Amino acid sequence: MTILFVICLVGGALGALILLMTPPTLFALLVPWLVLFGTVLFAWGSFFRKAPEPGETHLPPWGAAVVQFFIAVYGGYFGGGIGLLMMASLTMAGLGVRNAGAAKNILAGVMNASAVAMFVFSNEVHWLQAIVTAIGASFGGWVGALMLKSVNEKLLKIGVVAIGLALTVGLFLRA
Repeated sequence: MTILFVICLVGGALGALILLMTPPTLFALLVPWLVLFGTVLFAWGSFFRKAPEPGETHLPPWGAAVVQFFIAVYGGYFGGGIGLLMMASLTMAGLGVRNAGAAKNILAGVMNASAVAMFVFSNEVHWLQAIVTAIGASFGGWVGALMLKSVNEKLLKIGVVAIGLALTVGLFLRA
């Protein structure tokens, strides 16, 4: 776990640095593809992926480390779908679903914290918009967590995919 912690720390920071070096026009062209990628991953994981059997592994430890590095770079750059990517790689490396979920949360936090550290020291951040977004995301996450108790899981997944596809189409039309 310590190695994955360091990998996520470095990968998240590297992804953030790549984002800061990406010209805004190129990023605007990439965003629809990145949203589509995250939507397809979510749909695959929600409706088509077969969960591994307990103890079943497909990735050796070094393979899991390499995959996690690329996930961390992607997470520091954009982030959409990293939870599903990490759950897939960690369970393929042999972790049980509950342990993989806990590890995913810790590793995503490390990845995001290292990316945020890069952004804090950048003069590219629009602080007012960032603070408003952080407050909105925190409130939305809290309300969403409370609502999860009463929402039909299958309908929620269908809604997430539908919103992701609508957003993707809108972003492609805008580009």
